[in-house]
Amino acid sequence: MLYPMFLMVLLTLVIGVFAVRARFASVKNGEVRAKYYKLMDGQDVPEVVTKTTRNFNNQFEIPILFYVVCTLYLAFGIEHFIAVVFAWLFVGFRVLHSYIHITYNHVIHRLLAFGAAFFCVIVLWVILLVQKI
Repeated sequence: MLYPMFLMVLLTLVIGVFAVRARFASVKNGEVRAKYYKLMDGQDVPEVVTKTTRNFNNQFEIPILFYVVCTLYLAFGIEHFIAVVFAWLFVGFRVLHSYIHITYNHVIHRLLAFGAAFFCVIVLWVILLVQKI
């Protein structure tokens, strides 16, 4: 469980770098005034800024359930092959979700990736509960 968790942290860092670069570029190109970023209000911003910022924020929503459940597997010393498979699937679907969100942003494709990742994290929780009963 540690390696999928680490990859999620890495994904979050990469998306964070994309978001910061998009913000700096928007100011440098004169598309956004630097003051905008103080409260994130009062001006239209380039789509790339919105997409990368929202995707970065997404990394602190459903993935929190993933981090908690994986930490519990580690704390309880539970090693379950199917759980590890679903942990990796979760990470794969989150990477796919981020890719879709930041690139062509097709809502249905993004929703399917999100739903698949959400399903994976629910399966992880169910397996954990069954193992602890």
